[in-house]
Amino acid sequence: MEVLTAIIQLLGGLAMFLYGIEVMGDGLKNSSGAALKRVLEKVTGNVVMGVLTGALVTAVIQSSTATIVLTVALIGAGVLNLKQAVSIVMGANIGTTVTAQIIRLGSIESDGSFLLWLFDTDTLAPIALVAGIILLMFVKTKSSKTIGDICIGFGVLFVGLNLMTDGVKPLIGTDAFVSFIGFLSNPLFGILFGLILTVIVQSSSATVGMLQTVASVPGSGITFAMAYPVIMGINLGTCVTTAMVCSIGSSKDAKRTGVVHIAFNTIGTILFLIVMTIMQKLSIFGAEFWVSAVDSGGIANFQTVFNLITAIVLIPFADWLVKLSMVIVKDEKEHEHRHPELHTLDEKLYISPAVAVAEATKAVAAMGTIAKSNFARSCSVLTGQDMSQLDKINSDEECLDNFADRADRFLIGLSKAVETEHDDRQVDMLLQTVPSFERVGDYATNLVELAERLKGEGANFSDVAKKELEIVCSAVNEILDVTVNAFANDDNEAAKAIEPLEETIDDMVMILRDRHTKRLKTGACSVSSGLVFMEALTHLERASDHCSSIAVMMLARDNEEILHNHYAYLREIHAGNDEAYRSERNRRREQYIKPLKEVQ
Repeated sequence: MEVLTAIIQLLGGLAMFLYGIEVMGDGLKNSSGAALKRVLEKVTGNVVMGVLTGALVTAVIQSSTATIVLTVALIGAGVLNLKQAVSIVMGANIGTTVTAQIIRLGSIESDGSFLLWLFDTDTLAPIALVAGIILLMFVKTKSSKTIGDICIGFGVLFVGLNLMTDGVKPLIGTDAFVSFIGFLSNPLFGILFGLILTVIVQSSSATVGMLQTVASVPGSGITFAMAYPVIMGINLGTCVTTAMVCSIGSSKDAKRTGVVHIAFNTIGTILFLIVMTIMQKLSIFGAEFWVSAVDSGGIANFQTVFNLITAIVLIPFADWLVKLSMVIVKDEKEHEHRHPELHTLDEKLYISPAVAVAEATKAVAAMGTIAKSNFARSCSVLTGQDMSQLDKINSDEECLDNFADRADRFLIGLSKAVETEHDDRQVDMLLQTVPSFERVGDYATNLVELAERLKGEGANFSDVAKKELEIVCSAVNEILDVTVNAFANDDNEAAKAIEPLEETIDDMVMILRDRHTKRLKTGACSVSSGLVFMEALTHLERASDHCSSIAVMMLARDNEEILHNHYAYLREIHAGNDEAYRSERNRRREQYIKPLKEVQ
């Protein structure tokens, strides 16, 4: 019964330990996601800088797998190339050793020193848990949740470690444990054990932590000669997870990144195994060193040294690893997308929600640019009946429709992953912006259809009508340009300038409808061209309306009043109570309505 209780306690401790790592890692990713993206984007072709970047990012988010998955997603987004990714992968192995160094805090004994007592996990874990609960339940600010998660994760991690330690103690000396120790005495079996256990647990940090826990129990019998092969096996095991992630629905370079990770860790393990075996045979460091018990700190130190030396040795051969990956994953003629910037959203980015939000924003901005350009082409088709643009317009419209479907699915999934209020509001804005840009693209094709109808009926706009359309098209093209630029640059001040222009366009459309009705009554314009003119005004006005909607959604992210009542905000500024709004509206009326009235 005692053994069964110990096993249950061991498993419970393992569960808490894994959960603590998960919560702490999520908190770290959410608190630093945007910074991590900026760091990764600045990686150059310099391999050493890439290695340092990979180590830094992994140390922050506490997961080499997460770093590599994020790297693979950024390759797909066109942010990183293969050589940059390879250097980051090399560094990720170094960064993951930070977790083991944190876990070794559990072996600290105070010996009466206040500082050591404070860093003893029996003291530090409860303090971290209390701090986390206070931040989550009572402070409740934007940043307190992520910091609270980090504290809670840290505390739960060490409570789990302590439970695991208490669970292992009764198992020491049992026949099963003795057999297990005998199994580990063979280095190849040790590597195999570390590999399989890491594949099962899906975390090299967790597996090393488990080994540290067992080794820290007095009388465990874990020697250095037994521990180092297990650590090398753990490094191999983490490759399996990332290789699977890199191979599913990814580009060729993403798959090559997985190949490089496997090759890097495999070569490092083989070289180290050979060197360590020779050193053990020659009794370097003394024969007793290899057979003496190893503690948590010794395991952490070896993992750090192993990964650091492997990276240093293989950095000069980074280009060879890239070439090897290209031999294994051969180039195939892939379908070339007309707009590759619309094919960057990858669900792997969910592993870092802040990065995913940033990439989604960039992709939606690219969508807006394409919609804007397509609308400008359609205006030239309508006013000049230049049908040479039709194929390009139709092709881009198909791209926009396909992207809108993909973006909706991506953003809905992302909305479940984000954990900060800022990111949540940004995703909400993106979910509403995508249909607006899509509708702008639809209006572009609607204008083309009107031009085709006009041509098919052998009708033409009068010179006056054509000049009027050119002026209003110019205004709509400008509001689209302002909107896309404001969105792409996340510029709320620029967004405030959209509504005065939108109101001016509404006034222009009203003036033109009244004028054109009079022309129809006097027979100065044919019924066919008159109906096309009126429908064109409707599409132009609606395109500007969507620009207004995007601007309001941008402003609503940081303004509770606008967020909860868009219409009240629009009514208030249209009333002319805002001096800046009145000034901009007057400028726009002078720019567009004055020349419109002068058209004869």
